Amino acid sequence: MAQQLLMPKATAVWLVDNTALSFDQIAEFCTLHPLEVKAIADGESAQGIKGMDPIITGQLTRDEIVRGENDENYRLKLAPPKVRVPEAKRKGPRYTPVSKRQDRPNAILWLVRNHPELKDPQISRLVGTTKNTIEQIRERTHWNSANLTPMDPVTLGLCSQIDLDLEVEKASRGMPRPEEAAEEERLLSAAQTQNYRSAPRGEEDELDAAAVFAKLTSMRSTENEDESDEETR
Repeated sequence: MAQQLLMPKATAVWLVDNTALSFDQIAEFCTLHPLEVKAIADGESAQGIKGMDPIITGQLTRDEIVRGENDENYRLKLAPPKVRVPEAKRKGPRYTPVSKRQDRPNAILWLVRNHPELKDPQISRLVGTTKNTIEQIRERTHWNSANLTPMDPVTLGLCSQIDLDLEVEKASRGMPRPEEAAEEERLLSAAQTQNYRSAPRGEEDELDAAAVFAKLTSMRSTENEDESDEETR
């Protein structure tokens, strides 16, 4: 985006009142007609407009003005801005160059497979497509489905990595993370833990006592049989 002069008519008023620049120089710098600058100097135009100092706003330097005053053929140049203001993003589908439009179905297929959490409007913003095309690729009813190959839209130049990461982050908000889902699968639910009951301690003790008593009884009967055998001999 080309740099533009702020408030050109107010700047022209200030230059007319405070410099020895020619009407042509002021007109070209302020994108006005020389006759309009002459009317400002004669008080016939821009009445009530307060002049704005372009030096204070950082759009013109004092050295540039002196150079123009010394040479009538010199054309003033805007000073480079100290702060770069990003251009406002327009709303609506992203514009895709004609040379890259044939790659959009491949990019849509890549997004559908690798980021199923993305919604159709998000995919549309990323690659500049329509909801109908996205549905056809999801359902494999696209006319060229057999020849489609999933390809990263960032590699194809259809969107930036930052835009893709932002859309994925928006779509992932509120969804459980993979490690949290795995942890939930490993943990037992409250109902399962309540239904689990260990064997009563009393029953185990009774079973153990009965087994010991039976073993002692068999041992005693064996000893009695041995004693009777000896007496018989």
